[in-house]
Amino acid sequence: MLELAVLGILLEAPMHGYELRKQLTTKLGAFRAAISYGSLYPTLRRLQAAGYITEASPEEGTSSADIPLMTSRRGRVVYAITAEGKERFAELVAQAGPETFDDPAFGVHFAFFSRTDRQTRLRILEGRRRRVEERREGLRQVLARAAERLDAYTLELQRHGLEAAEREVRWLEELIATERSGRTPGRPPGQSGDADGTGRGEELPPSEIPER
Repeated sequence: MLELAVLGILLEAPMHGYELRKQLTTKLGAFRAAISYGSLYPTLRRLQAAGYITEASPEEGTSSADIPLMTSRRGRVVYAITAEGKERFAELVAQAGPETFDDPAFGVHFAFFSRTDRQTRLRILEGRRRRVEERREGLRQVLARAAERLDAYTLELQRHGLEAAEREVRWLEELIATERSGRTPGRPPGQSGDADGTGRGEELPPSEIPER
């Protein structure tokens, strides 16, 4: 999943490893796992060996105005995606198998939903909902069968997990309904968005506007 995330970030602009790590942390938000240099740089080396990215120093033609200033020698290396890397990103972002339903894969795919087609988004969201519903039911069973045998703190932890699962199911259901209506999250009913990356909003005909 780090491969997908790195390629997706580099689609936006070439950048140093330090800036890339910062952008990954921001982009992945609540779903991110800790991204260390120990995991990032081996991934960059693999992507470079595969021909998906290339590196160059600012002196080799990269505009210094587009690259954050760095003080370390390693920071002078600028990574950029190649044509092969763009094809690889398109291949990865189109995947919607069971592996995309779990953390942290779901979070990485969700972070790049604006570059994903609507049907793929729906398959991932629906699969994620099923996965979280299974988790929710498992927690309910634990609380129903073993609550009396759990100490107070373990019981609170189970309740916290159940509440988190219930909130996520509601969130996913809202997203799925939004996708099916043709809108983008955050846009008002009656207006389709640019979730497919078109950058254009489009008014829905009155017959397709959801009732409030």
